[in-house]
Amino acid sequence: MITLEKFTTEDFDRFISWIGTEEELVQFAGPIFTYPLTREQLYRYQQSVGKQPFRVRLTATGEVIGHCELNFENYLPRLSRILIGDREMRNRGLGKLIVRELVNRLFSTTIHDMVDLNVYDWNANAIAAYTRLGFRVNPEKEKTVQVGNATWRAYNMILKKADWQPEKIFA
Repeated sequence: MITLEKFTTEDFDRFISWIGTEEELVQFAGPIFTYPLTREQLYRYQQSVGKQPFRVRLTATGEVIGHCELNFENYLPRLSRILIGDREMRNRGLGKLIVRELVNRLFSTTIHDMVDLNVYDWNANAIAAYTRLGFRVNPEKEKTVQVGNATWRAYNMILKKADWQPEKIFA
């Protein structure tokens, strides 16, 4: 249904077109970029050691509809920057497929037995989906970020390989 492919400079303009506001950029990317997003920022990002960014392609149509990343910069690998950029493709379960592909790739090609991610507390749909897949909130790593005049709280969620339930993707 989806394929993850290496993120390249050919993806930059499409990627930038998906980010319309500072809030969207922070929701998707956290603090690593500044708004407005530029090709220079994406080039530095693409060259980062420890990050494996991917474009997300619909297998049936060949259309690139999103972005995601495996991040190995910390002791624990992280799923990062998951975005369905094409707004018409959102709320169709594709985010769950992206998580499945990233976690399967991580657990089948590395020795890691845990992975984490960060999600804002107001993103109830994502939190529910991650919980169904076996992720659990790690209360010790909660943090806040200032976005405009608002303060957003981020949860850190951890998945142990033993708790990974890819069959529950659409449960």
